[in-house]
Amino acid sequence: MHAPGLKRLAVAILLAGCTSAAMAQYVWLNDKGVKQYSDTPPPASVPNSKILKSPKGMTPASTPAKPVEESEKDGEAAKKGPQTIAEKNADFQKRRAEQAEKDKETEAKKQAAADKKKNCEQASNYKRVLDSGERISRMDKSGERAYLSDEERAQEMRENKRAMEECK
Repeated sequence: MHAPGLKRLAVAILLAGCTSAAMAQYVWLNDKGVKQYSDTPPPASVPNSKILKSPKGMTPASTPAKPVEESEKDGEAAKKGPQTIAEKNADFQKRRAEQAEKDKETEAKKQAAADKKKNCEQASNYKRVLDSGERISRMDKSGERAYLSDEERAQEMRENKRAMEECK
């Protein structure tokens, strides 16, 4: 009768040992959201919020140090608690507005570059006309055709030169 009692004791000890070994494991979510199990701490790249379980006496804060800005974000989120739908919506709207502003700035830069390119092409074409020596006419206030004088041509060449310097 001693043998069955010893077997039960041995099984109980084995189960207790397995349970404590299982409790000494870390459980966290990887970047794809899959649970990871290990007896070693998760990599430093795993934020505290993704660590689901750690051994007794070891909190996620006592695991290896994480980059400062990441642990600050985790700390702010822990202080606030889980976000409400309204807070999530406000964050989304804020990010959306920031992205719209970035898109607007990018579009403005593209438009400015296109305008500059067009102006440079026009200045280059006008320079060729000025350099060719052919007569250049314009309409005056009364609608009559008037040709540029030598002084006016020289003035136009100086202005065109300034415009071409901006194209470089």
